[in-house]
Amino acid sequence: MPAYFLSDSHHGSTFPDNPDSNDMSNLPMNRFAICNETFGDWPLEKALQTSAELGYTGWEVSPFMLNTDARLITHSQREQYRKTVESFGLKIIGLHWLLAKTTDFHLTTHDIDTRKATAAYFEELIRLCSDLGGEVMVLGSPLQRNRGADLSLEDAHKNAAEVLNSLDSTLAKHDVRIALEPLGPVEGNFLNTADEARTLKGMIPSDQIALHLDVKAMSSEPEPICDVIRKNADWMIHFHANDPNRRGPGMGDVDFEPIMKTLEDVGYKGWISVEVFDYSLGAEKLAADSIATLKKYSS
Repeated sequence: MPAYFLSDSHHGSTFPDNPDSNDMSNLPMNRFAICNETFGDWPLEKALQTSAELGYTGWEVSPFMLNTDARLITHSQREQYRKTVESFGLKIIGLHWLLAKTTDFHLTTHDIDTRKATAAYFEELIRLCSDLGGEVMVLGSPLQRNRGADLSLEDAHKNAAEVLNSLDSTLAKHDVRIALEPLGPVEGNFLNTADEARTLKGMIPSDQIALHLDVKAMSSEPEPICDVIRKNADWMIHFHANDPNRRGPGMGDVDFEPIMKTLEDVGYKGWISVEVFDYSLGAEKLAADSIATLKKYSS
């Protein structure tokens, strides 16, 4: 069992209703979050205490840090995890790496049974997100959405839209939104730009599906990062702060001062969440240096 899991000791629990995910007026002035996988095998309490002391107020969850199969995470485990996070003054803001470390799911495949299974698993993730108090699910997971050699881009969009459209009622019921995440060509071959994500969104009428932007990914776009943010501010609901060198904000060549100013200029009120991929400097330094940059350029 991962270090981030707590004992299963509160059977039969219920969860309070989530606040309106579209209403960001109750977010803290400092809406900086950090992704839980940053801390690796640290005990949960140590990771939360460190994050809180550094000034983070949000906690973004990779489901595989709890269990590689979300269906096996019991209600009592969900409740205990949520209560532990909240006891340190942090809020679980949602999930990302939704399909990481799974093997039986795929978003764009021609295989209809696999798409149906993927939709069913997303429904479980929606319930998990809601049970933990989260409101957004970042849909990246490039390995589980990449186009196969025999799949056209048009068909990939069609298949993905079919899966996502089937989730509308479950998303609405649990007041959770999915944020489509463009990822650069190094990561995969589907939804490489915000424009491509807009194309997919055009096939999905649900207001529960919107956009996530990531600095590392935007660095590979043909347009400057700040232009991508301005162009897509109308439907951006989540934001990852990082650098193309796979470390945190301010730990590479990307200048975060204009990025933070642009987020302010467009009126973005959502969470700014630190997501890193190179852990070699250690979790505490990554977390500390990242939030120092975000605070430095925040008004």
